[in-house]
Amino acid sequence: MASDMIIEDAPHTSAERPQSLRQAAAFGLEFGGRDAFLREFLDEFYVEGRAERRAAMLMDEPPMTADDRADAYYAAVAEHLALKYCLPVPPWTANPRRFLDRPFFPAGLESLKATLLMESPTAFRRRMIFVDADPLYRPRRDTPIFGT
Repeated sequence: MASDMIIEDAPHTSAERPQSLRQAAAFGLEFGGRDAFLREFLDEFYVEGRAERRAAMLMDEPPMTADDRADAYYAAVAEHLALKYCLPVPPWTANPRRFLDRPFFPAGLESLKATLLMESPTAFRRRMIFVDADPLYRPRRDTPIFGT
């Protein structure tokens, strides 16, 4: 991979968005607001038009946390995005510590469980995370990319 595709962990400033999944997780650990940083990362991922850059945004393993659910969720996000955009699935997503032993329903609504069991994308389901059919939707995903 070209050196211009390496994504460094850099100190966070309020004006910048995470440029990698690893950076989003690191910012979430350091500052709290894990979900907000993940959404910001997804916005950046979706507007990036180059496949090699998108792959680089997923390649580096996020730091492990004290939250097994978050650790598994980050792996599911990386695998799901890689499969959806025909990118290499990062090897770190296969780490057994990135899988849950018991089902997790982030929505928390008992009435939705049957639907989520059916709709969850494979990358989430195999980690026993049950979400809707399009768990990583962001409005920017539908924004045309200039120059493509």
